[in-house]
Amino acid sequence: MLMTMKELLAVAKEHKFAVPAFNICNFDMLKAIMEEVEAQDAPVILEIHPDEIEYLGDCFIATVREYALKSKVPVVIHLDHGGSIYDVMRAIRNGYTSVMIDASLADYEENKKITKEVVELAHTVGVSVEAEIGTIGNNGSAEGGAAEIIYTDVDQAEDFVRATGIDTLAIAIGTAHGLYPKNITPKLNIDLLKKLNDRIALPFVLHGGSGNPDHEVRESVKYGVCKVNLSSDLKSVFFDSVRNVLTENPAMYEPNQVYVQPIEDVKAVVRHKLTLLNTVDKASFYQR
Repeated sequence: MLMTMKELLAVAKEHKFAVPAFNICNFDMLKAIMEEVEAQDAPVILEIHPDEIEYLGDCFIATVREYALKSKVPVVIHLDHGGSIYDVMRAIRNGYTSVMIDASLADYEENKKITKEVVELAHTVGVSVEAEIGTIGNNGSAEGGAAEIIYTDVDQAEDFVRATGIDTLAIAIGTAHGLYPKNITPKLNIDLLKKLNDRIALPFVLHGGSGNPDHEVRESVKYGVCKVNLSSDLKSVFFDSVRNVLTENPAMYEPNQVYVQPIEDVKAVVRHKLTLLNTVDKASFYQR
């Protein structure tokens, strides 16, 4: 069941759960995620970064759409961190149902101008739009971020939402892209999140959700976070598992042998995140 982000997260916000947004970088990761969300009767967001689609090619989205259209659970296909009008238009042409325009590193007025232009383009063809105020950190991920977190300003965020007409707002409350070094313990600014939630009615997006303490992520869902982006948690598990399989079985080369265990390991992560975000069995809240 293919949906827009606006449709999907309106239900999540009403019923106080969040939907995980899993970055997919190959078919086997797509297969693992979709098999597990269907087993858990849970909605899902499949998101693809411009770097990922540059590698995979536009034709890959036809496969993702086929999975979504045939699935009994709600699915959104989302552009993660689109950095330009070109990225956005490419995603729309390929059949994404949601796009993110990330101009958060530009000055505020320029971010607002670019975002408003994207909203006008995307809404014309029924595609949802996410944008970002503030900038999350970066632990070496290709998805970008700032050297230091620039926390979302509440007044600015309220003005931004009103001026642009976006459907979802990515906020910076203490997360970073990528896996955290062992000597760093991330901490979410829940007090800031509460203030944002008091002033802004839109669903919030938590980027850099990999590696944050479960209890803080669970707490954030109580205060408007309806989408949590997850990439490194899945990719690290998948490729570590592939390495282990090939190291232990150097003569193995058939995909239906190599990828069996990595797929199961990804499913375990997906299952954990669905449970953490209270997403299990929530597909029943959507009209079928």
